[in-house]
Amino acid sequence: MILREMLVEDLDKVMEIEEDLFAVPWTKEGYFTFLTRKDAMFLVVEEKGEILGYCGLLMVLDEGDVTNVAVKRDRQREGIGNFLMESMLRLAYEQGIRTVHLEVRAGNSVAVRLYERLGFVKDGIRKGYYTDPVEDAVLMTRRQEA
Repeated sequence: MILREMLVEDLDKVMEIEEDLFAVPWTKEGYFTFLTRKDAMFLVVEEKGEILGYCGLLMVLDEGDVTNVAVKRDRQREGIGNFLMESMLRLAYEQGIRTVHLEVRAGNSVAVRLYERLGFVKDGIRKGYYTDPVEDAVLMTRRQEA
């Protein structure tokens, strides 16, 4: 498996995963806009030219917000999401990011456990944040000292 920065050329493959996994997927144009920003980090994991997963982070000063984490449905539970997140957190730390925030569907217990293993703690709820189906978002934060 290779970890690398997401490229514009990856967007067709990324969109296949995005549209398969999310009821309200991001648009290709939305991804393109973020890929051109200096305050954004988007990574992919690929194997033999196939994108297995991706994640993104927006950075402001010493804080980051995880935008998304996704792994192809048939490759989930292989540690790819953990690898993506650990890698992104390490790279963010190297760029001075000390606090990272995210939100996750309350019913996505697999993701919640992954984030807890990575040092995130639950620190709030956004009622009815998600649609299709309507569901609360669990807010989580990870702080790392310099």
